[in-house]
Order: sequence, then C-alpha cells, then structure tokens
Amino acid sequence: KPADAADARTMLRALSDRMHRVLTAVAVHDGRRTQAALSVSRVRFGAMPDEAIAAYVAGGEAFGKAGAYAIQGAVAAWIARIDGSHSGIMGLPLFETAALLRQARVGLA
Repeated sequence: KPADAADARTMLRALSDRMHRVLTAVAVHDGRRTQAALSVSRVRFGAMPDEAIAAYVAGGEAFGKAGAYAIQGAVAAWIARIDGSHSGIMGLPLFETAALLRQARVGLA
C-alpha cells in the first residue's frame, strides 16, 4: 500500500505496460483442522501515461490498496488482461473460499 501520493505514482509507473502476479490466500478452520488455498492471478497493465497516473492518484482511489490500485475501480480502463481470479485480485478469492467452505461442510446457497 502506498505511503503517500509520490509512492502511489511510483508503484503505478512500475506496473505500467507490465504483467504482475497477485497472490491471495484464504484459510478455513472447521474446529479440528485448517484448510488453506492460494489464488494466483496475473494482471497486465497497458501503458499508463504519467498524466493518467497523476489523475488516478489525485482521485484518491490508490490509497489503502495493495499496488496502489483497485481492480474494480477507474484503473480498470488500463487493465489489458487478467489471467486468474478477479475476486482474488479484489481481495477474497470466492471460488477457493467456497471450495474450502464445502470441504468444511459449511452450507452454501
């Protein structure tokens, strides 16, 4: 997570026109044992001009976010490709979480 606006701009410049991995883990404890799963996704950013990065950071969305971006927000216009779990990139890999809950015999709708 960026410490300030300069840090957010630095992070986004590093991601611009590149692919990076997002690793998100989840665990469920059923009272006896703990089961865990790891979601691995790849996110490819298109080339973000400095003006676009500055506007995104000025809008405030970059703060409090790993990598200085929220995949579900305005930066999505600069995401060229996602391989993996969209929900995992947002923070909770739903497929993996549901599978762990089923293994723990937690009823799901």
